[in-house]
Amino acid sequence: MTRLAVFDLDGTLVDSAPDIHAALDRMAAARSLPGYTRAEVLGMIGDGARMLVERALAARGQPFDPAAHDAFLADYGANATVETRLFPGIPEALARLESEGWRIAVCTNKPAAPARDLLASLGLLDRLAALAGGDSFAVRKPHPAHLLETVAAAGGTPAASVMIGDHHNDIRAARGAGIPCVFVGWGYGPLAMADGAPVAARPEALPAELGAALDGFRA
Repeated sequence: MTRLAVFDLDGTLVDSAPDIHAALDRMAAARSLPGYTRAEVLGMIGDGARMLVERALAARGQPFDPAAHDAFLADYGANATVETRLFPGIPEALARLESEGWRIAVCTNKPAAPARDLLASLGLLDRLAALAGGDSFAVRKPHPAHLLETVAAAGGTPAASVMIGDHHNDIRAARGAGIPCVFVGWGYGPLAMADGAPVAARPEALPAELGAALDGFRA
C-alpha cells in the first residue's frame, strides 16, 4: 500500500511569513493604518486569507472590509514568491520520503491559486500527487473532509496517510479524519498546538517520525 504524506503549506513546507507580512503592511498603509510586527502576523496565519485579513483589520480597530480582502489577495498573489522559501532541510526531507516510496500532497487553507503558483515557483508542484487549497472544496481545515478529499484526490487511503502541519487546524482535521498527524517544531504555531501529537523537531526527522506515526496508528 502506497504511503501518502499530506503537508500543510505555510509554516510547514514554506516560510511565507515575509511576503504575507509585506502584503498586510501594504494593505494597512493604503488605509492609513500602522503596519504589523512579525509576531502579530504569525499569530494571524493558519485559517485562510479571509480570516487573516479580518484579524489584521481587527488588530487595528477596523471591521472586516471585502474590498481590503480583495486587494490583499490581488497584491499577495502577485508578490507571494518574493521572499518565500522552503524551510532549510525540507528539500532533503522530501527527497528522502520519495526515495522511501512516499507520495506527497499538500492540504492548505491558503487559496488554491496562490498556493499553486508558489509551489510551481519552488519546483514542487509537479512532484505533488494532489494540491488542495482552502477554496478547493466546500470545507477547509479543521473540517476533516478537507483532508479526506485531499487524500482521495492523491489516490491515497486514510489508512496509509499522515498529516504534517504546524497548526491546531492540522491536528483537528487529522483526528477528525482518523489519520495520524505529525506536528512540526519549526513552524508558526506554538508547540502547545500539537496537543499530544508527535513532534518533528527538524525536517530531517520527518521520515522516521512519519513512519513511526503510521505504524503506531495501525497498531
